[in-house]
Amino acid sequence: SLMRPPRHDALKGTILLTDMTFGALGVPKPLLAVLAADDKTISFPIQEATLPDALAGRDLLGRGKTGSGKTLAFAIPMVARLGASGAGHGKAGRPRGLVLAPTRELANQIDAVIKPLARAYGITTTTIFGGVPQSRQVSALRAGAEIIVACPGRLEDLMKQGHVHLDNVEVTVIDEADHMADLGFLPGVTRILTATPARGQRMLFSATLDNGVHAIVKRFLHDPLTHSVDDENSHVSEMTHHVFHLEGPEAKRAMINALASGKGRRILFMRTKHHAKKLAKQLCQDGIPAVDLHGNLSQVARERNLAAFGAGTVRVLVATDVAARGMHVDDVELVVHVDPPMEHKSYLHRSGRTARAGNSGDVVTLVLPEQRRDTTLLLRKAEIDAVPQRVNANSPEVGALVGERAAHVPYVARAEEPERGGNARRSPSNNASRGQSRAPRAAGSGSGAPRSGTAGSGSSRSSAPRGGSGAHSTSYSTSTPRTAAGFGAPSGGAPKRSAADFSRGTSGGAGRSTGRRSGGGR
Repeated sequence: SLMRPPRHDALKGTILLTDMTFGALGVPKPLLAVLAADDKTISFPIQEATLPDALAGRDLLGRGKTGSGKTLAFAIPMVARLGASGAGHGKAGRPRGLVLAPTRELANQIDAVIKPLARAYGITTTTIFGGVPQSRQVSALRAGAEIIVACPGRLEDLMKQGHVHLDNVEVTVIDEADHMADLGFLPGVTRILTATPARGQRMLFSATLDNGVHAIVKRFLHDPLTHSVDDENSHVSEMTHHVFHLEGPEAKRAMINALASGKGRRILFMRTKHHAKKLAKQLCQDGIPAVDLHGNLSQVARERNLAAFGAGTVRVLVATDVAARGMHVDDVELVVHVDPPMEHKSYLHRSGRTARAGNSGDVVTLVLPEQRRDTTLLLRKAEIDAVPQRVNANSPEVGALVGERAAHVPYVARAEEPERGGNARRSPSNNASRGQSRAPRAAGSGSGAPRSGTAGSGSSRSSAPRGGSGAHSTSYSTSTPRTAAGFGAPSGGAPKRSAADFSRGTSGGAGRSTGRRSGGGR
């Protein structure tokens, strides 16, 4: 197809669009109005390639990496077909559209794209995933939700309990099938697809066809049309990669703080849940609002942290690979591999959180001396051609990436909620995500000594939501700076953790670890 010259936007980088409007691709008028209201009129390549066939009801195999616009590529034809075949007539527990996704975050974001389109036809949607009580999901199914966006595990649970039946499904989408294969979900996906009518339309999107994905395609897609815009290792022209060689742990600690201190959104990737939690807390103590995202958080805490990051209340997200897939937040300008990942695929998926849908972004990999050999091999497999630079936190190259630095925000510690799967665990964040913290109980007031925390620390009672455990601990106050003994406050109290907490503990390089490898990075 003919491509128009790149259109530059000073705020969002270079946007690569085709010359094809959604109207010219055959998108129905009710959906065109919804898209136009969101300033979407021109398609991306994956949408131009797939929409005509998908709108015609053909089975599709779409290959394109994350951030290419594939969610709309299947959302539009799904809603268009269901809208034309009888919208608003959902049957209890019998959806007509099904989207399978590997993670809760991705399911929520897919639903956020589908919901306004579905509303144009009076079609209702719901999400189904674990980590939260099933009562809301069951209620939505009983109310006749016509489109469900589901993770395989919880969906199978509800099928076994008789809350949902898939014999009325007209359109099925399997998104990020390769990631579901990596997570071991394909047996469940196979059972779910078997429960859907063979006559229905099926669309599968995957960056690769290995690890059993090809078997799914062969068994369940009928004479599928294949559209491949780019492959797993293709690179985004507006993504710039930097490799920073550092002298040691102290230099790394200073570099992390420098890179996290800018005004734009940035994601810092760690290899383990434990170190993600600690680093987010340390950044908070250093006056840089940060939230964490990892597998130990309850669903309520994960959604709250993502909402704070997406809304801009917090500009730094410290994450494990749970966020490398299925999370889309606009205008992430910087991704930092604080811990280089174990494999090149993880590097590419992490890096894909920036420079999405044609926007520009930078990716930085921090490398200690003992990590250099493994990181070189990792980048070679990922086909990344970046010349290593010996820099420190004050180098001009770093200053150019950071840009204008944000003002520091006073740190305030508060009582914590227990993490999922444990009683006394602490999590670093939801500091700024909660906004302004409650004032601590004054000494000698009320019933005397504080319920939790160190005596005299001013810690307040935990405000855990009913019905589930969160994982947030410290808070920021937008007014008066306060500190709490025992939380490593900037002035007084216990000393801060050393840089080794965030360097030596996970400094085994891209391919091996000097200590015991954690199995809980997700």
